[in-house]
Amino acid sequence: MSDAKYLIIGNSAAAIAAVSGIREVDPDGTITLVAREEHHTYSRPLITYLLGGKVDEEGMLYRPADWYERVGVNTILGAEVTSVDPQAHTVTTADGRTLGYEKLLIAVGGTPIVPRDLQGADAAGVFTFTTWDDAHAIRQYIEEHGVQLAVVIGGGLIGLKSVEALVALGIRTTVVELADRMLSATFDETASRLAQKRLAEAGVEVRCGTTATELLSEDGSVVGAKLSDGDTVPCELVILAIGVLPATDLVEGSAVATDRGILVDDGMRTSAEDVFAAGDVAQARALLCGTKRCIAIFPNAYRQGAIAGRNMAGADATWDGGLVMNSVTVVDMPTISVGVTEARGEDCEELSELDEDAYSYRKIVLEGDRIVGAVFVGEIDRAGIITGLIRERIDVSSVREMLLTDDFGLISVPAEYRRRVLSGTGVQ
Repeated sequence: MSDAKYLIIGNSAAAIAAVSGIREVDPDGTITLVAREEHHTYSRPLITYLLGGKVDEEGMLYRPADWYERVGVNTILGAEVTSVDPQAHTVTTADGRTLGYEKLLIAVGGTPIVPRDLQGADAAGVFTFTTWDDAHAIRQYIEEHGVQLAVVIGGGLIGLKSVEALVALGIRTTVVELADRMLSATFDETASRLAQKRLAEAGVEVRCGTTATELLSEDGSVVGAKLSDGDTVPCELVILAIGVLPATDLVEGSAVATDRGILVDDGMRTSAEDVFAAGDVAQARALLCGTKRCIAIFPNAYRQGAIAGRNMAGADATWDGGLVMNSVTVVDMPTISVGVTEARGEDCEELSELDEDAYSYRKIVLEGDRIVGAVFVGEIDRAGIITGLIRERIDVSSVREMLLTDDFGLISVPAEYRRRVLSGTGVQ
């Protein structure tokens, strides 16, 4: 059995941030990182650009090729951890290895959803799209089969990123979304409409209010998607982009408590002694509502990982709450949404400005004198300032009439907050 002072399961944003957090406090303690994928750490948001040919493999790397060695990390790549035993302070891998630890971080992310009742999902040409290997397999299939027609099942963020890559490859694509509009969990109706209009201009057909009930195949390869509304869409490739679920299977039956994800406190500690969790698998406190939620976005994963790493090494870092933020490009149209995107409750109101012809839309959601959410389409240059005001819960009553004007900027915000930002102690 191999033992490490710090054992990290995972190799993406939360795991890498945890290594940095540990080394800030403990420069010498042994760190072992074990991950299912064989790749050096890479930036998962870039898989769209890898598939679309805009980024090469070297450009995928999240840290330099020699980074593990430079920071003193022992890596076990291509090994999947299947169980955790907090009492024995060990984990077990699929190939039968047992690894011991003093402190453990679980940062395994999520697992793509494949509907159990979707007939034909095992046909060749049907893929999920969340990893480097997914992008490579899809690109290889497209080239080998001369794919010209594709169906993306799911109109959320993963679906939209899939569409972006397929459009870049010149593949005619149909999006199938069960909800009444695309990006319903991310945008309001106006932003969704602009996104769908932009996609239509790029030749993408969007079918809302329906879903695939069966994938049709010939000679083992997918040739069509049968929809719940009775139509059949011909295709040579299907990407399942319905969403992901926190990968909690490895802690089932252990002392690590779970709900939707692995439950953690504000120090990223789980219910089991010496076991931490961070990133998409962790269910942590949300900033605006105070309840514990899984918020599967890159910035939250990194911040949680850094906190977990420092605390594993004996520091006392505290999570200040997760904030839902999404940034996605819709056929060269930049968009950002943050926090609450639609007003709910008597104390909420919306300020908005729309130029549909120019694909420009800005909306601020206020609760009393504080901003709780925003949507930006086309013009996103002030999104960072607004996000900071949301996170810091700044009273904007003195500048509320300026929030959507072209003159609004950092100089407009309260002086004390502006000084904190400029000194580096505000929102990063």
